[in-house]
Amino acid sequence: MIPFCRQYLVGTEENEIANAIKNRSIAAPGPYSELCEALISDQVGKAPALLVPSCTAALEMAAILLNLQPGDEVIMPSFTFSTTATSVVLRGARPVFVDVDPSTFNLDPEAVARAIGPSTRAIFVVHYAGVPADMESLLLIAREHGIKLVEDAAQAYGSFYNGQPAGSHGHLSCFSFHGTKNISSGEGGALVINDRDLLERAEIIREKGTDRAKFLTGQTAFYTWQDIGSSMVVNEMTAAFLSVQLRAAAHITERRLEQWRRYKAALAEPAAQGHFSLPDPPRNCKHNAHCFFVVLPSREIRADLMQHLRAFGINAVSHYVPLHSSPAGQRFGRQVGPMPNTQRAADCLLRLPLWHDLGSDQEVVIEAILDWCSKEGSRNAYAQIGQ
Repeated sequence: MIPFCRQYLVGTEENEIANAIKNRSIAAPGPYSELCEALISDQVGKAPALLVPSCTAALEMAAILLNLQPGDEVIMPSFTFSTTATSVVLRGARPVFVDVDPSTFNLDPEAVARAIGPSTRAIFVVHYAGVPADMESLLLIAREHGIKLVEDAAQAYGSFYNGQPAGSHGHLSCFSFHGTKNISSGEGGALVINDRDLLERAEIIREKGTDRAKFLTGQTAFYTWQDIGSSMVVNEMTAAFLSVQLRAAAHITERRLEQWRRYKAALAEPAAQGHFSLPDPPRNCKHNAHCFFVVLPSREIRADLMQHLRAFGINAVSHYVPLHSSPAGQRFGRQVGPMPNTQRAADCLLRLPLWHDLGSDQEVVIEAILDWCSKEGSRNAYAQIGQ
C-alpha cells in the first residue's frame, strides 16, 4: 500500500538525540530547545518563539493569553481540526463557525465580517494545506473592530504571504510538528508571539503558571506561582530531533514542492476535461506543499475514485468533517451563514499521497488517476448516448 504520508528523516536525528543523552541534557529547557526556538524565530519573522508539546498546546496558550471568558466569541472556519475550537471552548468561550473561500478553503473575509458581533474577541485563521489565508483583508477586519487575530499555522511552516512568513502576521501564531507535518518531531509545536506584550505571560503559562523562566535566566532569586498555566515545555530529546528538521526546512519544502508541481502538471488535462478541479493558490502566496488534493464533482464520485485508488494499493484520504455539524460543534458553538464551500470541501476533496521522497510511487498514483479518468469518461459518454 502506498501510504498517504510518511515522515522524512534527514539522517542525523539519531546522532543529535544520542548527543543529548550523552550530555545528560534531557529535561526542558535546554540547549536543543533553545536552538529550536532560535531557528523558528529566525524562519518566522524574528518574533519570539516558544517550543511547546503540540499545536494544540499552542492554541490553548493563545486562548489563555487572549483572556477569553465565558460569553466571548471567536470566529473560525468550520473546515478545520477540532483543537482550533477546543482551545476556545476550554476557556468557556464560544466558537463561531463561518464558511470558507471556494478556491482555497481558507476563511472567507466577507463571512467573517458578517459574523462580527458585540461578543467577538478574536479571529482564529487557519492556513489550509499550507496556503496562507487572505491576511490583508482579515487583519483589516480585526483592526477595525479592535479584536485579536491568531494564526493556526499548523500546516503552514515555510509558507509565505506577500513575501512574509506565514505566522508573522497575527498577534499570536501556532505551528505543528506532528508526524504528518512537513517539519516533524513526531509530536511538537510552537507558539510565535508577534505581540511582544504577551511574551512574559506566555513564558509563565508554559512553566506551570510560575516565573521559572526568569529564575533560569537569573532575573529572580526564586520562582513562585504567578498565574494559571500548565506543563507545556518540550524534552531535549524531542528538541534534538526537531533541530535537525528545522535546519533542513528549506530543502524539505523545496522537495515537496517538486512533488506538488508534478501532480499539478500531470493532472492538468483531466482537470480541464472536468473530472475534478485542482488547487490554485493565489499568486501572492508561496505555499509549502503540505498536501495536494483534487476536488471531485460529488461525494459519490469521490468515493468511486477512492475505491479505484485503493484497488491500486494507494491510500488517498478525505479531510475534515465540518465542526459546525459535529456533535461538539452543535453543543459548544454556533454557525453564522450558509456553509456551501465548507460542505463541498468535506464531501468532494480528496488528498493524494505526498511526502519528501515519494519518487516512483507518484507515477503509480498519477497513472491510477488517469486510468480512472479514462473509465469515468467512458461512463459519461455512455450515459450521454443513453439520454
